[in-house]
Amino acid sequence: MAATVIDSPLFRDAFGTPAMREVFSDRALIQRYIAVEVALAKAEAACGVIPAEAAEAIARGCSFEGLDLDRLRQETDNVGYPILPLVHQLVHQCGEAGRYVHWGATTQDIMDTATVLQVRAGLEIVEADLAALRAILADLSARYRDTPMAGRTHLQQALPVTFGYKTSIWLAMIDRHAVRLAQLKPRVLVGQFAGAAGTLASLGAAGLHVQEAFCRELGLGVPASTWHVARDGFAETVNLLALITGSLGKIALDIMIMASTEFGEVTEPFVTGRGASSTMPQKRNPISSELMLAAAKGVRQQAGLMLDAMVQDFERATGPWHAEWMAIPESFVLTAGALHQARFALGGLIVDEARMRGNLGLSRGLIVAEAVMMALAPHTGRQRAHDLVYAACRVVNERGGSLAEALTAMPEVTAHLDRAAIDRLTDPANYLGAAPDMVDRVLAGTARGT
Repeated sequence: MAATVIDSPLFRDAFGTPAMREVFSDRALIQRYIAVEVALAKAEAACGVIPAEAAEAIARGCSFEGLDLDRLRQETDNVGYPILPLVHQLVHQCGEAGRYVHWGATTQDIMDTATVLQVRAGLEIVEADLAALRAILADLSARYRDTPMAGRTHLQQALPVTFGYKTSIWLAMIDRHAVRLAQLKPRVLVGQFAGAAGTLASLGAAGLHVQEAFCRELGLGVPASTWHVARDGFAETVNLLALITGSLGKIALDIMIMASTEFGEVTEPFVTGRGASSTMPQKRNPISSELMLAAAKGVRQQAGLMLDAMVQDFERATGPWHAEWMAIPESFVLTAGALHQARFALGGLIVDEARMRGNLGLSRGLIVAEAVMMALAPHTGRQRAHDLVYAACRVVNERGGSLAEALTAMPEVTAHLDRAAIDRLTDPANYLGAAPDMVDRVLAGTARGT
């Protein structure tokens, strides 16, 4: 039995992906702890702090396969942290060289740096998924650049837009997240080696040199100062994931509403049995969108937890640090799951252009009342034009017919606009504004990678 959906054999592939779960698995985490300890020994040997042969022996001797995992679990539960129990076993594995394992380090140095390595691997997965999603959205935006549909505000038809315009807005969000991710890396992907109170006092004059060699060994940046209790980097990372899943949640909500029976404008890809109901055979529920929205809500909660965890006392925290152990893995796994669902849903999205045109005609021309008003305004003044078109709209709402018919029956309108002009103005396809041009601008930015 699993306590969370991301660990559940039943639900885990709905809310996450195998690749991201592997990044945050216990096995991968312990292997990163070992890699950090080995990197530290190599760095210290390079700086003359420990013998070179000791570092070589540590690199050869430290082995995940040689660990007693049950003992490690029991001792971790007792100590409260896994590093001291792990070091005990690594010392034993390395024989005489074991005396130099963990030299000058503190538990948080090893755990924080291992988490950075996890974050680096997790961000690589997110970055690749964002790139794939950008390609999908760019294709949709180009394909439906000029496909008219009803734009809606407050869930009411407002003005015509195009479906490509809508998807280009989605694309622009994802483009910005890709930029944010690239900008975040130098701030976050830095090592942590600072010793007990963060001053590297145990290594004396060699401290900063070892820190630089240690970070170089792991391919990480060198921090300007110790960040044991300065957690803005990890908080920024999880909040970026919250932004990404928040955008996916917005996309999901649009898809779900547009897929409703009354709208019927889009449908998630058809897979036999997907979205089926146990009692209603006709149902095709938007499952991927529902999962995307759920993930957005979950990551948002973890982002708040990470902000709370930033408030830490003095030079070592008394509890907020532990909250990160819950928030970071879950946020990455849920984000990967949401991106996977988005790639599936949008990659095979079924778009009903005929239904979009039909919905656009539901208002019988009222959706472009603004177009008529703006065409009349130079002749009558804006306020009088507004009053005339408002009166025509009331006729349509109360008596039926179309806006074009109501306008044609008004002499004060036909004195300035003939029937051909009225027909042109009340055709929604002629009132798309700069929507297609905005699609082009977004696509150009995507092609530039900005």
